[in-house]
Amino acid sequence: MEPEEIAELRTMYIFSPPEGQSWGLTYEGLETLLRERDPEELIRIDDGSDGPVSGSSMHFGITLDDEELEGMALLYPEGVSVMDCTVHTAAAFAVWLSNNAVPTGVAVMFNTEWGLEAELSDTLVPEGPRPRIAAAFMEHLKDTGDLD
Repeated sequence: MEPEEIAELRTMYIFSPPEGQSWGLTYEGLETLLRERDPEELIRIDDGSDGPVSGSSMHFGITLDDEELEGMALLYPEGVSVMDCTVHTAAAFAVWLSNNAVPTGVAVMFNTEWGLEAELSDTLVPEGPRPRIAAAFMEHLKDTGDLD
């Protein structure tokens, strides 16, 4: 598969703090950050009492690069994910998350739905501009296999 084709593949990207660390994530704090971007953004918090899986979750919308994305946040295990993303929109989200929701000095780890299926470990989101982050995401997708 050519690099341009890999860059357009869509999967869920999952972002979390390194094991043993915390971002101090709260639904209220994340909602405030999202509403600062767009006061009309879709935000729904489920208390976890009405389904087969216990625990709360936050579902949200976010627009990046003129594309509307859906995301989800969990307090335990702590993390934020965005669904149906290309490497470039995922990189834009990672930059926004790092600059706005993650405390200074705390790293951001990532994986993808495909990476989890391939049993890949979480990987550090590299520091730097979006193209460098997108390149790391492309390498990750290649590492999941079956892209021939």
